Amino acid sequence: MNDNVTEPSLSHQPSMFCFQCQEASKGTGCTLVGVCGKPHDVANLQDLLIYLLKGISFLSLDVRLPEGLEQRVSMFIMDSLFATITNANFDREVFVGRIREAISLRGEVRAYYNEQHPEGTAHLPDAAVWEADHEPAMDEKARTVGVLSTQNEDIRSLRELITYGLKGMAAYTYHALHLERDDRELNLFMRRALAATLDDSLEVQDLVALAMETGKYGVTAMAMLDEANTSVYGHPEITKVNIGVRNRPGILISGHDLKDLEELLKQTEGTGVDVYTHSEMLPAHYYPAFKKYEHFVGNYGNAWWKQNSEFAAFNGPILMTTNCIIPPKDSYKDRIYTTGNTGFPGVRHIPEGMNGAAKDFSALIEQAKSCPAPTELETGEIIGGFAHAAVMNVADQIVDAVKSGAIRRFFVMAGCDGRMKSRHYYTDFAAQLPKDTVILTAGCAKYKYNKLDLGEIGGIPRVLDAGQCNDSYSLVVIALKLKEVFGLEDINDLPISYNIAWYEQKAVIVLLSLLYLGVKNIHLGPTLPAFLSPNVANVLTDNFGIGGITNVEDDMSMFLGA
Repeated sequence: MNDNVTEPSLSHQPSMFCFQCQEASKGTGCTLVGVCGKPHDVANLQDLLIYLLKGISFLSLDVRLPEGLEQRVSMFIMDSLFATITNANFDREVFVGRIREAISLRGEVRAYYNEQHPEGTAHLPDAAVWEADHEPAMDEKARTVGVLSTQNEDIRSLRELITYGLKGMAAYTYHALHLERDDRELNLFMRRALAATLDDSLEVQDLVALAMETGKYGVTAMAMLDEANTSVYGHPEITKVNIGVRNRPGILISGHDLKDLEELLKQTEGTGVDVYTHSEMLPAHYYPAFKKYEHFVGNYGNAWWKQNSEFAAFNGPILMTTNCIIPPKDSYKDRIYTTGNTGFPGVRHIPEGMNGAAKDFSALIEQAKSCPAPTELETGEIIGGFAHAAVMNVADQIVDAVKSGAIRRFFVMAGCDGRMKSRHYYTDFAAQLPKDTVILTAGCAKYKYNKLDLGEIGGIPRVLDAGQCNDSYSLVVIALKLKEVFGLEDINDLPISYNIAWYEQKAVIVLLSLLYLGVKNIHLGPTLPAFLSPNVANVLTDNFGIGGITNVEDDMSMFLGA
């Protein structure tokens, strides 16, 4: 591995540096403003918040904390990691407040650390002791603790790979916690992994092992969320979802949080206001618990990146429950609301309910009543709900189709959609797949092809949508079950190819989870992550067969052995 210093001194670094998402500027990193719209000062404050989380984690590793403080530490770390995911929160004031809260919380933890470590605190890392109360000092410090402060590019690459995996894991545990599911061992791992990124004694092989362990806990997090969702809302069912509109005012809900949707549906019942889903909230229609609401009308529009035009056309209020918000246009800025860890300056925010009460969505409901009905974008239906329970219900049919040759191969085309024109590759790839192949998908990547007429194989649709990116676990369960049914020893012997589109950090934890489970030869696009140094990319290629994409024709030949 290359241990040369590859970056200039901190005084010569750019205004910001962020390369956590697929749209990193010029394929290397955003240095003036994020392609996502994130200002440089907000990007730097997010880096400082992560730095302080590492300090809190270090102090709490070998310390007995009171149960209440232990819980607050876990929740704060989870919330803060989630808040720094791409397209989640653009609000400087939020991060200044979180930094102050992190310093205060760290002080509580350090008091117990000092009490239980009488040898003193001279050896503590800077992340465990630095503090300031005024914003100029925060801004100054923030520029020195970001990605480029790790000068060895391979160590930097692996530290960021782990950190981004933890951010994705935090998103899943956040949703599970909303449904009263938690895992103390998983929370402790998140702290241990964060603290490890401060340890300069760890070498490449140590960090590769930690990345794989992150994948292990990623599986735990996804399984916990799957159990939470299905226990509370039932197992997803194969469902046809309306993509047209009705002639009544509506509220559009986007993001991933099913608890927020449940509370919104309860509060809008009987008001004359319809509720539509957008982007990653589409799979909510597959859950039995939501089908009882007659005003839960259908899905409006497409993936997150089209919201500027689609939100303007919707005419009514929009609720962003998680990441995926982009800087709003004036045409709808007075109608968009955020909640949870989502935020944008000048956009109204719906806070948590007091003492465990439901959030108050009355402002959206009242505004919706005075708005015109949504402008119709399209008509018809799309089908989904092919999570693991639904697929297992037709497992015999699928197995017979494989054995008879009616289904030659499955293609996992899960992940994310995005703005880049190169992502049309996935539309073309899906359209040109042979008619004896089936696509398994989850996440908003499906919007590249879920409205194509790809037909069926013996009654089985050729696009099987398992749900949100959160539901990628279903694809793992399906693969493991098929491995068992076919009596195979290795999951890689299944007739399954992986051609995955990625965008942000939840895709990173899905990737690490697949690698932990032994899945090989995964192809990522439209570009490989900018945070993978050449040497780390080679490690992933040599050990796991990770690859990129080229063009539809050549990739089709490669996958199908033609």
